[in-house]
Amino acid sequence: MNELSQTVKSLGLEKYRRHIFLCADATEPKCCPREQSVAAWEYLKKRLKELNLVGPEPLVYRSKSNCLRVCIQGPIAVVYPEGTWYHSCTPEVLEQIIQEHLVGGKPVVQFAFAKNPMCDPD
Repeated sequence: MNELSQTVKSLGLEKYRRHIFLCADATEPKCCPREQSVAAWEYLKKRLKELNLVGPEPLVYRSKSNCLRVCIQGPIAVVYPEGTWYHSCTPEVLEQIIQEHLVGGKPVVQFAFAKNPMCDPD
């Protein structure tokens, strides 16, 4: 097995159900202070690992984005395949998103501000 195939397997790239992108550690932070976005990213990583939601058999895949271009009420996150966009993603809000949306499948309406679901390619 080559290195790329091993990485695909170790990250569970063909198995996860949801993908969360979080705007964190922006080069030019505008939506919130850099420290706040970094704290949110660290919390998200820690909780997903604690809950065994990441790894070779993941439910969730996570990606840090330098900027999601919604430069207001950050940190900003988006969850796919539902395409639900969230504002104010502090650790407390992320916990709700983890429990209710990433695990439970129900978007957190209180913090959702836009939706653009992925289309089925078939």
